[in-house]
Amino acid sequence: MAHKCFISFKTEDMPYKVYIHDKLDVDMIDKSLHDPVDSEDEDYIMRVIRRDYLSDSTVTIFLIGEKSAENLPFENQNFLKRELQASIFHGEGNTKNGILGVVLPSMYEKIYGGSYSCTKCGGSHNTVRINDNTVISEFSYNYYIPNSKCAWGEEDRYCVLVKWDDFCKNPNYYIDKAFNKRNEPIASKTKMKP
Repeated sequence: MAHKCFISFKTEDMPYKVYIHDKLDVDMIDKSLHDPVDSEDEDYIMRVIRRDYLSDSTVTIFLIGEKSAENLPFENQNFLKRELQASIFHGEGNTKNGILGVVLPSMYEKIYGGSYSCTKCGGSHNTVRINDNTVISEFSYNYYIPNSKCAWGEEDRYCVLVKWDDFCKNPNYYIDKAFNKRNEPIASKTKMKP
């Protein structure tokens, strides 16, 4: 079944968005913005994006690149933030989207840090640096939704995360995985960051 996907990305990562659209065998209806909205008014631009692109989409693909972090000086994150806020919002005229974070190759080492031994449970966990230094807070909060466990399992995360190379090998699997999160118990714990 084709999912209606919206791709959220920074301008610098446009080649990856184009690659998904033009080169991958993806079973999706592309709801992404292909041309900029002709306006200088950010509120108007977001109204148009919500109304024309996000309102009936079901999965948001967030391309995580060098300019996608919350804590970047001189970087305007308003559009990324508002696109993900609109994706998480469930209300009249807008369904909650599944969120798929695709880590671009330049971010692999910044995000994936190998495994470590846990002093709390004695097990081994993977270091995945999803925080305000690598992504915007709307993604980091909903990837690491607070809990009392020593590590997060798939059932503890609303956002799905995948490396670009793995996504390219099987994009439909990861899009389906994000779509299915909408009906899992964790969906009731999502939060829009201010």
